[in-house]
Amino acid sequence: MAPFEPAALPELLPVFYRRLFPHGPYGRWLGYGGVVKNYFQLREFSFTLRDDVYVRFQSFSSPQELERELQKINPYKIDIGAVYSHRPNQHNTVRPGAFQPQEKELVFDIDMTDYDDVRTCCSSADICSKCWTLMTIAVRVIDRALTEDLGMRHRLWVYSGRRGVHCWVCDDAVRKWSPALRAATVEYLTLVKGRADTVKKVNLSYPVHPFIRRSVAVVEKYFEEYALVGQDILGSPESWDKVLALVPEEHREALQGEFPRRKDSVQRWEVLRGRMERTRGRGAAPCYADWEIMLQFCFPRLDINVSKGVGHLLKSPFSVHPKTGRISVPLDLQTLDQFDPFAVPTITSLCHELDTAGSDGEQEDVGETEPKRRARDYKRTSLAPYVRVFEQFVEGMESARRGERLRRSDIQGDF
Repeated sequence: MAPFEPAALPELLPVFYRRLFPHGPYGRWLGYGGVVKNYFQLREFSFTLRDDVYVRFQSFSSPQELERELQKINPYKIDIGAVYSHRPNQHNTVRPGAFQPQEKELVFDIDMTDYDDVRTCCSSADICSKCWTLMTIAVRVIDRALTEDLGMRHRLWVYSGRRGVHCWVCDDAVRKWSPALRAATVEYLTLVKGRADTVKKVNLSYPVHPFIRRSVAVVEKYFEEYALVGQDILGSPESWDKVLALVPEEHREALQGEFPRRKDSVQRWEVLRGRMERTRGRGAAPCYADWEIMLQFCFPRLDINVSKGVGHLLKSPFSVHPKTGRISVPLDLQTLDQFDPFAVPTITSLCHELDTAGSDGEQEDVGETEPKRRARDYKRTSLAPYVRVFEQFVEGMESARRGERLRRSDIQGDF
């Protein structure tokens, strides 16, 4: 893969927005079928331009106007905001207090830096294949809860382009939710609590809520490979002391005596887990320290402020990350466990692929319209499978809307 150089962005971005950005499905997504009049026109877009120039409250009369603007200014980053009471680009003409956010997708932002207290392989903005498993677990836990516990249907999961993932819940009813409902949802999905200096951040009590039991079942599938082998959390007396600090005192001394006699983290964990399971078998004073440890090391950590604020901005899918050059691509949940952030195409590699494909296909371009040629352009690159995931998501929403319209017309016909 060709190395990415941030200094090349002014040359590469015009090619990206003209030949690779999926303007068609993107406009269909944010237009939501035109069900609500002016819905697209009332949406805020924000652009980060060269030298960190930040432009807020941009809005457009149609997806085509947005497309023309993107190709004109070639932003380094696109953020999407709320649907407002008035057109955002006219907010200065509205009387004070009247310009208010009305609707937005329920969004979640999960960032690897929030796990620095439980990963030893990397810290701050760095990631590797070992700790990326935390993002896989986060998507699995949150997505299961959104669909099975909360009944949400239309979820778009997106790689941020660097060190995290975003989720956009696009159901019609959810987009209308108040900040209080959004905050309550994040609270429901939060188990790791406390400040940076809090030692024990997960506290379970009997009876354990079904959401927690189901989340533990998800984490368990990844825990051995991620925490015991990859992070080796019980590999040395120094590391296992940190874990045993999360265990009730009455069990700690016995485990400290047992651990040196076991050869590795996996065997030490079997001893700890066996001891906790025996307390639960007795029924008197069940101890869930093994579950608490698994959750503290692996459970998703959400930024409540991103989710609860209707007016909060979040980076758009298919934005280019200006530090890594990677595209913010949708995630296919069918193949999530195989997703490799380091294999995500960069703007440099995509433009190189276009150049290579261009020399093979120049004869075909004669007499072809711009949209058709552009649709074929991204299909010649490694961006194609990610655009397909996005199109399938948009088609799923459109199909559900058609079904809902038919259902309503049938009900009206019955009267």
